[in-house]
Amino acid sequence: MSSISPKERLLRALRREKTDRPPVVCPGGMMNAAIVDVMNQSGHTLPEAHHDDRLMAHLAYDIHEQTGFENLGIPFCMTVEAELFGSAINFGSLACEPKIEREAYPSVSAVPFHKPGHLPASGRIETVIQAAWRLSRSHPDIPVIGNLTGPISTAASIVDPMAFLKELRKDRENAHRVIDDVSDHLIAYAEGLIDAGVRIISIGDPTATGEILGPKMFEEYALRYLNKVIDGIHERGGAAIVHICGDMKSVKHLIPRVHGDAISTDAMVNLRLLKEEYPELTTMGNLSTYLLEFGDAGKVADQTQRLIRDGIDIIAPACGLSTSTSVGVLQAMTQAVKETEERG
Repeated sequence: MSSISPKERLLRALRREKTDRPPVVCPGGMMNAAIVDVMNQSGHTLPEAHHDDRLMAHLAYDIHEQTGFENLGIPFCMTVEAELFGSAINFGSLACEPKIEREAYPSVSAVPFHKPGHLPASGRIETVIQAAWRLSRSHPDIPVIGNLTGPISTAASIVDPMAFLKELRKDRENAHRVIDDVSDHLIAYAEGLIDAGVRIISIGDPTATGEILGPKMFEEYALRYLNKVIDGIHERGGAAIVHICGDMKSVKHLIPRVHGDAISTDAMVNLRLLKEEYPELTTMGNLSTYLLEFGDAGKVADQTQRLIRDGIDIIAPACGLSTSTSVGVLQAMTQAVKETEERG
């Protein structure tokens, strides 16, 4: 049995240092494992845990304990940041994650400037930070991963998304102003998490894809503001994981310019080939969440072992898990990774 703690193993992987085996994680945020099976077994449930730091911390530990994922990931949705800017949130149910019910602004030109720290003192950011504080102190050997919704997706959650995407071309000045403002708030949020003991921040930005933006706007907007947030995280001593959704073909040449410490991808991306083309990348992922929802434990274990053979640095689900995923298949995934250590 390895003497390396799960926290040290993940930090070594992010620093590109030698480890005994890949870590196996499910970061939280857009890629969380708050599945119905876990909540039914533990009694710590959503939507209540979105609003209570004690419940949030308990549920994060329940997920770790029952699934075998080697991290504690909070929060369990992508709506915390948009709520801060005034968007209306539907907090969902046990089986349905929160959604944006109504964006705060009709267009980028309507968004006022908000100096970081001068937004209304409401919403759940303090709940998340307090849960991070509890987890980092009660479980010092398990990495707490704090999650941010990326700058493009946050902006598209406070401005009507159809108007927002059009205005990236038609009103570049105000689009840049809004996304820059959002990025400053994301950095302030990350700073609060890091002060609470979080060492690793995962950024999910599903609107910032090559399929949605195309390569020119990905470079102009996504790359610029992702790197601004990542640089802010690094300046405060944190590490950053970035999840890029969708097919990356049109923006693949730009991925090495992302300043993140690891790149997580969707299942359609061949991570082995990505590593061969860009060996400087630390890769994370990318077990199909469709397989995790509908496949059996044997197939899940086989595909997990394939990722290990391919040399993927951090093993994780490819994207957001369905809440109906069974705890048994997640255990098959995590155990397949841990058996590498036992055989090693």
